[in-house]
Amino acid sequence: MTRRRPVVLGVLLAVWVAAGDARAQALGEPPRPLVMPFQAMSDEPRAEWLGELAAVALTRELRAAGVPAYSREDRLQAMERLRVPSVLLLSHATVVRLASVVGAPIAIVGRVEATAGELVLRARAIRVDTGLMAEEVVERGRRAELFDIASRLGLRLVPAARAAGAVAAGRPPVAAFELFIRSLATASPATRVMLLTSALEQAPSFDDVRFELWQVYTDQGEHQRARIAVGAIQAGGPNGRRAAFLEAVSELQLGRYAEAMAGLGALHRARPDAAAANDMGIVQLRRPGPGPKAAELFREATALDPGDADLFFNLGYAHWIGREYPQAVAALREAVRRNPADDDAHYVLGAALQASGAVDEGGREKDLARRLSSTYSELDARREANSVPRGLERLKVELDAAAGSRVDIAITAAGQREQRELASVYLANGRRLIQAGRDADALVELRRGVFLSPYDSDAHLVIGRLLLRLGRAREAIDALKISVWSRDTIVARVTLGQAYVAAREYAAARTEAQAVLAAEPGNTAARRLLSELPPP
Repeated sequence: MTRRRPVVLGVLLAVWVAAGDARAQALGEPPRPLVMPFQAMSDEPRAEWLGELAAVALTRELRAAGVPAYSREDRLQAMERLRVPSVLLLSHATVVRLASVVGAPIAIVGRVEATAGELVLRARAIRVDTGLMAEEVVERGRRAELFDIASRLGLRLVPAARAAGAVAAGRPPVAAFELFIRSLATASPATRVMLLTSALEQAPSFDDVRFELWQVYTDQGEHQRARIAVGAIQAGGPNGRRAAFLEAVSELQLGRYAEAMAGLGALHRARPDAAAANDMGIVQLRRPGPGPKAAELFREATALDPGDADLFFNLGYAHWIGREYPQAVAALREAVRRNPADDDAHYVLGAALQASGAVDEGGREKDLARRLSSTYSELDARREANSVPRGLERLKVELDAAAGSRVDIAITAAGQREQRELASVYLANGRRLIQAGRDADALVELRRGVFLSPYDSDAHLVIGRLLLRLGRAREAIDALKISVWSRDTIVARVTLGQAYVAAREYAAARTEAQAVLAAEPGNTAARRLLSELPPP
């Protein structure tokens, strides 16, 4: 795969998020709303689940009407990643920020009023770019008409939606749907299973219930029950591929590697998928045997979905286990480019660097991992030097994710933008302190910046120059090598060559000068550097 520069990746992701609405409009597609849980008003005790009922029903109807609304799973993932508290009512400012981060052009908020026989849904659409809130839309009807009410509401909130029509035939019974939603709002696994089982008794073909049962059982480590739950889903139906994938995941978790490999392989041959290739790689990692190596499968997964940091982590981790340290370093650098806050990736990268001889650089990566997670401070305290725990491989449980919303990429891109903005503040402070002659304080600020943005080439260049001025040539070389690796520039290579001279590594200095002259034959700094070197 072509190596991507972190700056280019960040820009592409930022543009992807910012331009989503404009691209959809240009293609004539409806906007993609984020539906938040409604505020619940009811005489029923503990009726908060009704707010989720309204939100999920509206989302289902919007999707049925051709509007690609973000799913409940997308919303929960975004809230978890952004550490938004799970309170009953979020402020409109928080809702707008949440929608902005995932790339939704509009957010929908509302209120549900429920009695034993009647349901009233009130909702407003908020434009994310301006923060303006539209007039309230109200729809009402009998409680048994939940989906019809939600459908009418959706058509008024998003005029681009089309009437669902025959899609109504695919709706589950409202009573079963209510049991399903109540299970989602319940913390107790036993209660969730009871509610989901009751929902299945009323609607045996309600596949969402079976998928949720799979998740509950999987979370509890009951993989055989999880396998049985999705195994009953019709193979040729609309959810058959997803069910077969999760069944194979359960087989993998049960240690039935041959069965898991067969199931995943069949799905991958029918339609190549990053998650299937990744999980086949995990099978091979856990039971080395006939077939392709784990690293080969992980590499295929990264080619199919180059935006997923987990896939690059697994690739690097497999190379680490195989003691293929240069390959591990290359893959793990790609992982931390995509997710700079990945403590596992930084730690394994540090170990691979140290095993490759880059002791100081590896130490910095490990130090970053320790700052990101106390787990690695404790690990280093009780383990032998440069050891990496087993079992870090990352299983995928979502098939065809690259064709989905990829809300995780949008969130990561937003987080990286915020980190880059703060890192730029530290870099500017460092530059000012250097001009004021306060080198020690400048170094502190600059290192705070690279903590937030580990592969900021400019920051490492400034650090390298400062260390070189302080007479710390070896440390300067490490910083400048990262600068060149992050973004290969003439000035960084020339400065690296000067650092090699200061460290009396003349052959390496000559290599850098020649590389500069190959790219820019008239570069005077490189010519001067070459002229000052002793004969080879």
